[in-house]
Amino acid sequence: MADTMTDTGFTSSAGASSVLDADFEATMSFQAPADAVFDALTTPSSLVRWWTSWTTISGSGLAGGELTFVFGDDRLVMRVDQAERPSVVRWTALASFEPVQDWVGTTISFDVSPTETGGSRLHFRHRGLTPRLECFNTCRKGWEQYLPSLVDYVDSGQGNPIGSSSGMRAAPRLDDAAPDGRWVA
Repeated sequence: MADTMTDTGFTSSAGASSVLDADFEATMSFQAPADAVFDALTTPSSLVRWWTSWTTISGSGLAGGELTFVFGDDRLVMRVDQAERPSVVRWTALASFEPVQDWVGTTISFDVSPTETGGSRLHFRHRGLTPRLECFNTCRKGWEQYLPSLVDYVDSGQGNPIGSSSGMRAAPRLDDAAPDGRWVA
C-alpha cells in the first residue's frame, strides 16, 4: 500500500495566534470513492474496524445521532452534528475520559472530496486539539494511527485499529497489564 498520510500536523487555523493554538489537521488519500469513506465514518460496525478493536461502538453515525465508544468502564460520546453523503462528517465530543477529557467540547471534521482518478481525499481537522491541551501528544499519536488505519480499512477492507495484532503503527502504547485498555503515555 502506498503512503497515505500526505500531510499531518499544524496548519494555520483560522484565528490561531500561534502554533500553540493551531488545531491538529491531516490530509489523507484513498483509492476508494468518497461514498466508501463516508460509510466508514458513519457506521458503528465500520468505525470499530479502523479505530480500536477493543471497544464497542453504538448509536447512530447519521446527522442528529450520537455515537458512544465504550472502552472498559470508560465512555467517549460524540454528537453527530453533520453527516452529508459523501462529503462531510462532523462530530462534537460530549463526554470523555482520561487522558482525553480535554476532548469535551472539541469538534472533529472529516471533509471528503473526489479525486480525478476516482478515489477520494480526506481533510481531517480536530478543532480544539492544540498543543495547549495536556493530552495533545497522546492524541496526536492516536490520530496518526487511526487515520492511516481508516485508509487501510476503506481501501483494502482491513484496518489496523489499536488493539489489533497489526495496529501499533504510531499510536500510543497500550498498557498490556490494564484489562480495560487504558492509555499510557
